[in-house]
Amino acid sequence: MKLNKPKHNLYRNTIYALEGLVDIVKNETSFKWQLLMLFGFGTLAWILPLSFGYSSILFLSLFLPILAEIVNSAIERTVDLVTQEYHILAKQAKDVGATLVLVSFLVTVLIWTATLLIAFKLV
Repeated sequence: MKLNKPKHNLYRNTIYALEGLVDIVKNETSFKWQLLMLFGFGTLAWILPLSFGYSSILFLSLFLPILAEIVNSAIERTVDLVTQEYHILAKQAKDVGATLVLVSFLVTVLIWTATLLIAFKLV
């Protein structure tokens, strides 16, 4: 028995992904702030007098919070789909998503700290 699922291809999947991106940019304030940080710190990563390798590490690490926020938004929307009422498990699921974002920020800060310390030979 075949499942009632639409056929997917690379084009359609790309359209779905872009629709998701547009939606999250329109509706998630946290995502907008993280994009602003990506552009600001991303510019800084390339302006600093560092080798290409160090600048690349700094720049790429800025995508960790972006990815975490995308996952967090998906968790929040799924929970909201299931229930609009307060439930401890719904709260815990949303809190875990927020923890993912927080940990991604901490990891990014550690990457920046370690990379800059090594790049400027401060350790």
